[in-house]
Formats: sequence, structure tokens, C-alpha cells
Amino acid sequence: MGEAMGYREAWVPRGQHRIYAREYPGEGPPVVLLHGFPDNLRLYDRLVPHLHPPRRVVTFDFLGWGASDKPARYPYTASNQTGDLDVVVDQLALERMVLVAHDASGPPAIDWALSHPERIAALVLLNTYYGWMKALRRPQAIFLYSTPILRNLARLAVSRFEALDQALYRWQVGRFINDSAARDELVPLLYSQFRPARPAFWSLNNDLLGTVISRRRMIPAMRGFSRPVRIIFGAADPYLNIGVAKRFHQLFPNSELFLLPDARHYVQVDQPEKVASLVLSTPAG
Repeated sequence: MGEAMGYREAWVPRGQHRIYAREYPGEGPPVVLLHGFPDNLRLYDRLVPHLHPPRRVVTFDFLGWGASDKPARYPYTASNQTGDLDVVVDQLALERMVLVAHDASGPPAIDWALSHPERIAALVLLNTYYGWMKALRRPQAIFLYSTPILRNLARLAVSRFEALDQALYRWQVGRFINDSAARDELVPLLYSQFRPARPAFWSLNNDLLGTVISRRRMIPAMRGFSRPVRIIFGAADPYLNIGVAKRFHQLFPNSELFLLPDARHYVQVDQPEKVASLVLSTPAG
């Protein structure tokens, strides 16, 4: 089925578990697309056709999400997601890649890029985060699920009342998309795949505050990162917003900033053709 749609499926071993990946064969530096939460690789369904052909494209579900294994009591953290990326890169023999981060994949992507600059052709940031920034705003649902004490009450409520869980998800994720047709199609799909991923979602929310606080120590490494960085943000995102984009532009010396009007948090959904054009034209270091 995958080959009929232009991609090869791969199951990448991660210890005793497996990560699901899709590889679209093509030319040039491979474009590796990383998802955040609460979504999975299907977030890029509208973007991939504008990249492939001709480019080689790789997407995958982090452990705990989408079609990847969902081991119980596994420590789902940003640092372990960096390990997920590492095994995918090695298994698929990816060299000099264009690494694309969105939302919660910012920490693992930037951590990996800073540790392996020689294997990065370019780093692309789509409405994402890394360390703590003054302009950073958590979405309302993420605030509920990541704030100590409050998160326990919120999780209990949505676990007991599925209708509340679904309504909150559709309201919050619906606010991430400006294109109404895309919203009507994508949000129900993502929600149907979200419920099995809830343990990973809870764990990553537990890890969220510690992640953004700890990454402040990486500012000197960001300032010393010499590979090209392209920052492409939906300008109508109130959470990972213009202020966050401008701060990234300040921290990465070899960066370019692009703000796309009328695109919200899911910029690759609202403006897939424009995002693809900017990704494909990114200078390769």
C-alpha cells in the first residue's frame, strides 16, 4: 500500500521496540520531517506532495505515537526522542539532511543538530520551541496538562469523560489550523490516533517545563551553530508566536526568518506549498 502511494515503510528498532517510518525516494539532501504533540507523521500529509518528487523525504512517528510501538511505563521525554531520531538517521543512512522540526520536536531536533552539525545540511524550524523564552505561550490544553497539581485534576476529568476529552482536543487542535477544510479533515483523524498515544502525551507534558528550562544552557552552542537555519512560522499562531520566531533568529547567527500571514500553529497544513518552497530553497551548508 505504501509503495503505491510513493513511499516505503520501515520499522526501525529502538531497543526492544519499533519506530514506524516512511521513506519517499528521491534526490538531494533528504528532508526529515519531525512531528510534535498531540499529533504524528500524518501532520505532513499536505506538505509531502510539494516536496516529493523530486526530493527524498523521511517521516516517522516518535515512539509512543502514530503507528510506532507504545510501550507501557516507558520514559517518554524530549531526550529519549533525540534517541529515536538518532536510530532513524542511522538505520536509513541519512547524511547531510535538512532536518525539519515542529512544535515539541524542537528540543530533540535542535539537540541532535547541535551534537551532529557535520550531518546537517540545514535546520528548519516550523512554529516550534526549545529553551524558555519570554514570548513563549503554552496552548490552553498544554497549560492544563503540564502544570503540576492542576494536571492531575485535568487528566482525571478527561480520562473519565470521553466526550470532554474529545471536545477539548477538537477545540484546541482546531485553533492550530486556519484552513477550515483542512481542519475538518485533519482534526478528527488526529484525535482517533491520539487516544492510544495518551501515555506518551502525559509523559512529555511532565517533561515539558524541565526541558525548556534546561535548554537555556545551550544558548552558547546555538550562537556557535554555523549551519544554515531557516525559521518558518505561521504569523497567526498565538502560542509559538512571532516573538518566539524572532528570538530564534537572534540566537542562530546563520538564520533566515519567514513569517507567513494567515497561517497558524500548523503552518505546514495552512500553507503547504509555501512552506515546501522555502524548505526546498534552503541553502545547504
